[in-house]
Amino acid sequence: MRALKADITTLALDAIVTAANSGLRGGGGVDGAVHRAAGPRLLEACQALGGCPTGEARLTPGFGLPARHVIHAVGPVWRGGTAEEAALLAGCYRASLGLLRQAGGVSIAFPAISTGIYGYPAEQACRIAVATCREAGAGLDILFACFDDRTLSLYLKELGA
Repeated sequence: MRALKADITTLALDAIVTAANSGLRGGGGVDGAVHRAAGPRLLEACQALGGCPTGEARLTPGFGLPARHVIHAVGPVWRGGTAEEAALLAGCYRASLGLLRQAGGVSIAFPAISTGIYGYPAEQACRIAVATCREAGAGLDILFACFDDRTLSLYLKELGA
């Protein structure tokens, strides 16, 4: 496992993960960037899936992206930590890794799921991401693609790098 400051839409891996909304409609933040970079066929593929519950993930082709697949993970909105947020966030990472394996892939990049507009405290989200990927990601090439220096420093610290 490793962390880099990177634009996730530029990574040529088996899969990149986007922090999706439950309707898989695109939107702002990383999800909007992924949809813009992949092109309009991504939204069409998402619409055919009929949404995704919080804590789960769905797989589509990467279309115009260098990544073969996009995994749409629906993280929880932060509600103070009393609404099963940690379990739901861990579920996103587990589900994403499971979809990667099912698709025959080994390389994946994650953004900091739920830490943007969903308000999840970045330090806690980072701990959950790294712990869950350590637990469920044996044999996989896992990259945490960090948008800014602060997020990168959290991941490097958590990874012991």
